[in-house]
Amino acid sequence: MSLQSMTGFARSEATKGRYRIVWELRSVNGKGLDLRLRLPQGLEHLEMDVRRRISESFSRGNIQATLNMSLAETKLEAVVNREALDAVLALRSQLEGVIDPAPLRMDTLLGIRGIVDIREAEEGEGEAMARDAAALDCLEKAIAALKQMRASEGLALGDVMSRHVERIAELTSAVEADPSRSPVEITRRLEQQVATLLQDASALDPARLHAEAALLATKADLREEIDRLKAHVAAANDLLRMGGPIGRRLDFLAQEFNRESNTICSKSNSAAVTAAGLELKVVIDQFREQVQNLE
Repeated sequence: MSLQSMTGFARSEATKGRYRIVWELRSVNGKGLDLRLRLPQGLEHLEMDVRRRISESFSRGNIQATLNMSLAETKLEAVVNREALDAVLALRSQLEGVIDPAPLRMDTLLGIRGIVDIREAEEGEGEAMARDAAALDCLEKAIAALKQMRASEGLALGDVMSRHVERIAELTSAVEADPSRSPVEITRRLEQQVATLLQDASALDPARLHAEAALLATKADLREEIDRLKAHVAAANDLLRMGGPIGRRLDFLAQEFNRESNTICSKSNSAAVTAAGLELKVVIDQFREQVQNLE
């Protein structure tokens, strides 16, 4: 399954009968799936179907779906105002014998205001159902286009994050291989520290000093942090290969990466290890920024 970014835009158009249908979908980062719909007046009944279809395709992101519908052509109809016509005919009967009794002509009736109204034709039930079905079909095309765009961006994000994880692995190896962590160097440094203390305080117990120095060295050891970083690197690589909606799990790993790098910096007794720890923090921050864009 491919990775998906949470950002993207899609537009789909269709024509059904005299209707022109346009869907626009915009997606940005979000902790969950938040749908905001804008539907024309009179089409609110489509909301449940629209929400269901979008929810089936996306699991995260703030998505705004806008439907614009306009008439590609106007269909007019003439409607007779029966009350007005009846009133005119009743008046004609009342005036019989007073005015010319010649039959009323069509052009005469059309010239009387209010007898005939020219208005937009009302759509039938079949036409409305066909329009709604076309709108939902057009939505499916917009959803497919948005998925494609999010997948394309997700592919690029995956490459960037893989490079970040690779760099984290390199820096972890650099910390692990630093000479300051070798038993010989640790022993030399402890002996030097103990000798310095004994010079300044001859009454101190050398055995106790060696024991305390060994305890401090144990607390400063980075073995556990290095092992955990390696495990997190392996987990991140597995998730990136697996794909799908893995953003939350990668965000958790980013927090774990950051925790271990902080510990390395606090325990470090070597300038090289400290520098590697600080660079780790920079790379991890960059990694986490990209994770925020991932579904």
